[in-house]
Amino acid sequence: MSHSHDHSHDCRHTPSADFGRAFLIGILLNIAFVAAEVFWGVRANSLALLADAGHNASDVLALALAWTAAILGRRQPSGRFTYGLRSSSIIAALTNAIVLLVVVGGIGWAAILRLAQPEAAAGTTVMAVAAAGVIVNGVTAWLFMAGRKEDLNIRGAYLHMAADAVVSLGVVIAGALMLQTGWLWLDPLVSLVISGVIVLGTWALLKESLGLALQAVPKDIDPAQVKAVLAGLAGVKEVHDLHIWAMSTTEVASSVHLIMKNGHPGDAFIKDVAQRLEHDFHISHTTVQIEIGDTGSECPLAPDHVV
Repeated sequence: MSHSHDHSHDCRHTPSADFGRAFLIGILLNIAFVAAEVFWGVRANSLALLADAGHNASDVLALALAWTAAILGRRQPSGRFTYGLRSSSIIAALTNAIVLLVVVGGIGWAAILRLAQPEAAAGTTVMAVAAAGVIVNGVTAWLFMAGRKEDLNIRGAYLHMAADAVVSLGVVIAGALMLQTGWLWLDPLVSLVISGVIVLGTWALLKESLGLALQAVPKDIDPAQVKAVLAGLAGVKEVHDLHIWAMSTTEVASSVHLIMKNGHPGDAFIKDVAQRLEHDFHISHTTVQIEIGDTGSECPLAPDHVV
C-alpha cells in the first residue's frame, strides 16, 4: 500500500510554570519542621511527635521527587529519548499518589488500633507542634495552589502538603477537645475521618496519573469530538488510527491518518490542523499522515481494534 506521509509537529509547547522556588521553600520549611519535631519529641518523650517527624520526612522526599521530575521534564530530546524526559512528571505524580495512600493507610490502621485501646494525649506540646505543622504544610500547599489544575505533578505535591495540613489541624482540634472532655477516643476518630477525606481526594489523582502512565486519553479531551473536527475538514473523506496521549502532565500529543481523495493538500493544511487541535483541545504535538486511498484496499491500521 502506497501512502503519502506528512508529519506535522507543532513545537509551540507551553511549558509548565517554573515552581522551582516553591519546591525549594517547601523543602526547606519541611526540613526545619522535621528537625523541630525530633527536638521536641525527644524533649517531651513523645513517640507521636517522633513518628510524625518520620512522616514529614517522607514529605521532603515527595517534594524532592516532584521537583526532580519537573526539572527532568525540561530536558531536551535525545537520540534515545526522543520525547525528552517529559513523562517523568507522570511517574512522579503516580508515585506521590501511591505514597500518600500508603501513608494515610498507616495513619488509619494506627487509629483503628488506638480506638480499641485509647491512650492519653502527650499534652499541649504535641498540640503546639501540630499547630506549627498546620502553618508549615499550609504555606507549602499554598505555594503549589496556582498550578494544581494545569499540572498533575504539581497537584500531587499540593495534595500531599494539603493532606498533612489537614491531619495536623485534626490533631490540634482533637487535642483541645480531649483536654476539655477527657474523651480519649476523639483522637483516633478524627484521624479516621481525615484519612477517609484524604483517600477520596487522592484516589482521583491515582486514577488520573495511572491513566496517563498507561497512555490513556487525558480526561478533559473527548476523542470523539477530536475525530469529528478532523472529519469535518475540507477534503477529508475518512479519519482513522487516531491516538491521543500525554507526553507529560502538561503536554498532550496525537497522531492520525486522514484519507483525502484529492491528494496531499500541502503544508498549510497540516499546520492548520495542528493549530486547530491545539486551540480546541490543547493538543500541542500533532502528527498527521495523509492517505489518498487509491490502492483499493483498506489501511491495515484503519480498524479501531488495531494498534
